[in-house]
Amino acid sequence: MKKTIIIASSLLALSLQTATAKEGMFTPEQLPLIKKDLKKTGLKISPESLSSLTGFPMGAVVSLGGCSASFVSPKGLTVTNHHCSRGSVQYNSTAENNYLENGFLAKNLSDELPAAPGSRIYVTEAFSDVTDKVIGNLDDDLQGKARYDEITNRRKALIAECEQDEGYRCSVSSFYEGKEYKLIKQLEIKDVRIAYSPADAVGKYGGDIDNWMWPRHTGDFAFYRAYVDKNGKSAEYSEDNVPYQPKHFLKVSAEGVKDGDFVMVAGYPGSTNRYSLLSNVEHVFSWLYPMYIDLVTEWIETIEASAPEGSDARVKYESSLAGLNNFLKNTKGQLEGAQRVGLVDRRAQREAQLNAWLSKDKSRKDVAKSIATLNEMAAEKAVSDKQEFWYGFATRPALLGVAQTLYRLSIEKQKEDEQREQGYQQRDIVRIQERMKRVDRRFDASVDMALWEMYLNNYLAEPEAHRVEALDSALDLDDVTDLSAKLSAYYQNTSLNQVEQRLALMEASQAELEASKDPFIQLAVALYDEEMKRENEAKERAGKLAALQPIYMVAIIDWQKSEGQIVYPDANSTLRVTYGNVMGGSPKDGLIYEPFTLLEGITEKDTGVEPFNSPKAQLALIEKKQYGKYKLDEIGSVPVNFLSDLDVTGGNSGSATLNANAELVGLLFDGTFESVNSDWDFDPRTTRSIHVDSRYMLWVMEYLDNAQNLIEEMTIVD
Repeated sequence: MKKTIIIASSLLALSLQTATAKEGMFTPEQLPLIKKDLKKTGLKISPESLSSLTGFPMGAVVSLGGCSASFVSPKGLTVTNHHCSRGSVQYNSTAENNYLENGFLAKNLSDELPAAPGSRIYVTEAFSDVTDKVIGNLDDDLQGKARYDEITNRRKALIAECEQDEGYRCSVSSFYEGKEYKLIKQLEIKDVRIAYSPADAVGKYGGDIDNWMWPRHTGDFAFYRAYVDKNGKSAEYSEDNVPYQPKHFLKVSAEGVKDGDFVMVAGYPGSTNRYSLLSNVEHVFSWLYPMYIDLVTEWIETIEASAPEGSDARVKYESSLAGLNNFLKNTKGQLEGAQRVGLVDRRAQREAQLNAWLSKDKSRKDVAKSIATLNEMAAEKAVSDKQEFWYGFATRPALLGVAQTLYRLSIEKQKEDEQREQGYQQRDIVRIQERMKRVDRRFDASVDMALWEMYLNNYLAEPEAHRVEALDSALDLDDVTDLSAKLSAYYQNTSLNQVEQRLALMEASQAELEASKDPFIQLAVALYDEEMKRENEAKERAGKLAALQPIYMVAIIDWQKSEGQIVYPDANSTLRVTYGNVMGGSPKDGLIYEPFTLLEGITEKDTGVEPFNSPKAQLALIEKKQYGKYKLDEIGSVPVNFLSDLDVTGGNSGSATLNANAELVGLLFDGTFESVNSDWDFDPRTTRSIHVDSRYMLWVMEYLDNAQNLIEEMTIVD
């Protein structure tokens, strides 16, 4: 009877809330514009307080450069997803101390382990509009690559000025397809350490099988700590460093949320395509995504065949396999979702409505012409994509990428720093070094060669018009009798598989590299002109888009404003806020998603075999109903994960999920399979986000892993 009541109440809440599901990944400065709806939805703190990137609570939210995180103590303790920190845990694991399998907990600061090389925590300290400085006085006659270069040079100059303060990383981000530009200054914390990570059997429970699925029972959380020097400045790892003292940190709620409660997420979502034109949508969903599904399927099969289970090579490629399987499942969901919601028809209808609005005013005639030109360019890009797709993969072996980076660096170093290509300036040298160090972690010659051979076989099967003379000539592909033997010679005669050699060659001159006998370096030199031609063509196109896309976005904004709507910019890895409610769902007829999963669901799934191999100590705690203060009465157990109708995407992993008082009630870590198409289109019926509940996090910490030291460090709100 109790279960029936829960389901009935969930369905009632769903029916009341679905119509009000909130679309939008809003920039913080937009939030005061929608303060009435924020209050109506349930926000209790001032909407204006959310508009500052450096005030509370936004100042507590940080970027990991691909994932999001947030400070939860005055001692630099940050919480993020388990899958965001797993690479660092793997980096520190050995056969004797397998922290992936056993978990890791530092009971004291001195026990904390350095994160993987290149790990960073970025703390935003300043934010300003620099649109006028980037495009304010650009001559309309400046088009193509010349326009691209001028915008790029202005952005580089702003970044260089900003980074005169040592220890900061600055960026000039584009919003609304180049209509606006914002300068963001972030403290770059380079000393990042692991404080606590549950075992994979908790943090990765369900693995790839449960990925993008509901119900979910994953403890996807972990803790880093940020360190700086004794003066509070950014510094490389040192035993003398001290925990960073953030200006703001979040309180953690032990009360959590219940069905229908207000929630919001603050994080750094990667990218969306909500305003992409119909011509691009048709190309992506009719050709590009189906191509990727075929390719990635073969990619996975090739790795699994050349790196057998239990081999050292398989260990190196586990992370790659996980990423590929995730991408494959996501892309299939994108295609299914697009078909389910009629994405192409919806986009066609939107463009027809926009065109009708434009046609009502003769002064908008030039805007319509600009949009028509954008559609023509999208059609041209669709043709070139088909010609270039396999060339891109045929030039993808890991050591060729290393050689191309080294050769390009040798050329760029000859220029003044401000004239160098982005990615090869002095500010980028440390990152290149870290990339060179990381190669071995995910490289095995036999696997890399098998993948290269697979890519090339697909390239050779393409029509003659899709072949690239420079590649055919460099690899002598017109007369291949034994491709495997040809490629094997590259791996047998290279020294780029040695980290010391890679780092040493960063100092090599262009002439020294051109004289090298290393086959991968020779190939990089032979392909350089072709690569530069393609790069310049891309810049030419980007410059044309830089002139046209802002015109299109202004039309979208003005049209939506006339309809009483506020347009949010597509995600671009900058801080965004999305809000809504805890909510189950019904993505298709007969399928009901309840808003919470329970501890008991872990035991129902458990088989004792990975990925459903919950620790025995956890199963015993669940059997004893050891709930403590973390029980949610309406479900009769401790909630593990919960659903909301929040609008999120990749990069939001690890984002703080906050309640109406801006207290941490969970971490966002995934979306449902039916939601993945939200990168292109928001559907309130199917869009659901998955969060790990703060009560489950605290329950695991207190009862399973004895992480009482971290609980005591945080401010827990009961």
